[in-house]
Amino acid sequence: MTIFRRYLLSLFVLFVLYPGVTLAQTASAVSATGHITAQVITMLTAVETSQMNFGRFSPGPAGGELILTPENSVSVLGTVWPGSGTHNAASFYVTGDPGIAYTITLPAEPVTIMHMGTARTMTVDDWVSVPSATPGAGMLYDGAQTVYVGATLKVGTIHDNPVGIYTGTYTITFDFN
Repeated sequence: MTIFRRYLLSLFVLFVLYPGVTLAQTASAVSATGHITAQVITMLTAVETSQMNFGRFSPGPAGGELILTPENSVSVLGTVWPGSGTHNAASFYVTGDPGIAYTITLPAEPVTIMHMGTARTMTVDDWVSVPSATPGAGMLYDGAQTVYVGATLKVGTIHDNPVGIYTGTYTITFDFN
């Protein structure tokens, strides 16, 4: 018998008589444990804390504008005469995760306010805010910030805008950055 045949016969006997024996090592499986983390943060919220109020005024013969700043001052253009009483800029209390920047989006189009007894209207536009409505201008340093909003009220003549109360709504958006 040749050496090669003896070798094959030896291998055959080895595998048949001892099936657990192999010539090469097989790979074994290894397991590892992975970890997952997720963190829920406080949602960005905004609540109106003070309504925008242009106060009391008289339109005069030619009308004009009432300009209400976020700092709560009023100036007039045209023949509008400011009356007695109070006026105030709107304010919103914004809360969320501390250290988060956000963007304020003010109305892009004029907003119409309507006389409560007639169909007469005035418009509000030229919206401004503090902090400003530029990307990332709002910052929740301690998880909260007050945003102040002003605008300009376009007033017609006394015929266009009769005595009474005018009301309306508008939407401001606060977005996480």
